[in-house]
Amino acid sequence: MARVAVVTGGTRGIGAAISKTLKSAGFSVAAVYAGNDEAAAAFKSETGIPVYKWDVSDHASCAAGLAQVEADLGPVDVLVNNAGITRDGFFHKMSAEQWSAVINTNLNSLFNMCRPVIEGMRNRNFGRIICISSINGQKGQAGQANYSAAKAGEIGFVKALAQENANKGITVNAICPGYIGTEMVRAIAQDVLDKRIIPQIPVGRLGEPEEIARCVLFLAADDAGFITGSTLSANGGQYMA
Repeated sequence: MARVAVVTGGTRGIGAAISKTLKSAGFSVAAVYAGNDEAAAAFKSETGIPVYKWDVSDHASCAAGLAQVEADLGPVDVLVNNAGITRDGFFHKMSAEQWSAVINTNLNSLFNMCRPVIEGMRNRNFGRIICISSINGQKGQAGQANYSAAKAGEIGFVKALAQENANKGITVNAICPGYIGTEMVRAIAQDVLDKRIIPQIPVGRLGEPEEIARCVLFLAADDAGFITGSTLSANGGQYMA
């Protein structure tokens, strides 16, 4: 029977590439989204992947949503925590709302999503939890104190959860993408990309969402059981930790 994989933020950008790649590899995929109904409907029509709508920053919504996924598809074997938002601004001008929104969606969501599935994974002696962090969680970024804090927190969460569950056949790993050619990044003015961003990347180009998806597929595999608590940097050499 196919492994069941849940991908948050799974209908657009990097998340969409992850959902498609896992499906192509034989996983039964549930793509979770928060608000863009039109994009989610188009994604479902294109891929045949079922979509589920809930707010990952709300614990009750996550518990109810995951229960529905398990009722529809079966127990969750693979959880990809990809959903995230930005509310950028220099810290001395940052509002409490900007801080809380990013911490709640990008960091507190890890508890909300992992807590409802971890006991089942432990009982079945198998699980793959993969958190999509960021290069900015490794090196920090001006104007993103909230985002960098949340993404750095993801890495600490991964290391702790990996230690707790390694003897139960559960691996927990982080992937830290650099600049990836998503719709959001490609909307940046071309001269800014060419003059300020791409010159920072030794390979000389943006990454592709599919390159992050292949990292996820590698870590999600049954035979990736000796890799846990790791941080996989996928940034074209921009930051080497």
